[in-house]
Amino acid sequence: MAAFAANSLLCRAALAGGNADAASFTTLRLASGALVLGLLARWGGKVPAAPRGAWGSALALFAYAILFSLAYLRIPAGAGALLLFAAVQLTMVGGGLRAGERPRALEWTGLFISFAGLVLLAQPGASRPDPAGVALMLGAGVAWGVYSLRGRGAPHPVASNAASFTRAVPLALATSAALGLLEVPHLSQTGVALAIASGAVTSGLGYALWYAALAGLSATHAAIVQLSVPPLAAFGGVLVLGESVSLRLVGASVLILGGIALAFAARRR
Repeated sequence: MAAFAANSLLCRAALAGGNADAASFTTLRLASGALVLGLLARWGGKVPAAPRGAWGSALALFAYAILFSLAYLRIPAGAGALLLFAAVQLTMVGGGLRAGERPRALEWTGLFISFAGLVLLAQPGASRPDPAGVALMLGAGVAWGVYSLRGRGAPHPVASNAASFTRAVPLALATSAALGLLEVPHLSQTGVALAIASGAVTSGLGYALWYAALAGLSATHAAIVQLSVPPLAAFGGVLVLGESVSLRLVGASVLILGGIALAFAARRR
């Protein structure tokens, strides 16, 4: 979870600090992640294959990565992680509904509370995050939720992720080339280091560790432990990036995370 929270901090530090443009950061992040995941898959004896729908998963992964980067040009790390996490969870719940799952009344109550937190965070006011940044991060969360749903139950998750990351790289390169016609790409040495750290360490190694941890967690426990990501990102943003935490963000966090925790507790019962 610390690795996932660090992704928000690394991206925000690179982009808000002017060390990289969004497209270049995304391309380098995906490429370094593909390299590390590919090496881990080969080390584990699972050569990254081309599973059915690999390009669809790669498109969802790329959409998440580029929207994530564009959003962090506009909003702080803590608010971004909270929005991302809420959108991911709500998307996955929607996927469950589409598959025929029927939440109980207490689950619906928790989801409604979480949605109220999102509404609170987006309300007009001095402490409201940038609306365009909010929309971009919600889009990133939906894309990551779709990517997670597509990969759920993969027999070799590290190899499947490696295949998706590899196929997402040309999509990122094409986008970088297109955006380069509108804006001159820039990537400082610090930006390069932050992008590689995000791709190779907090994405590549982070995903590998997470899939190893999942072997000892129930689905409910795995979902609930992810509630720690937004607070970790917010605390890191204050400590490392000098960001502030508003009462609005605290209130929205209590509603969103509390509502999701309630929904999962109801499901477990």
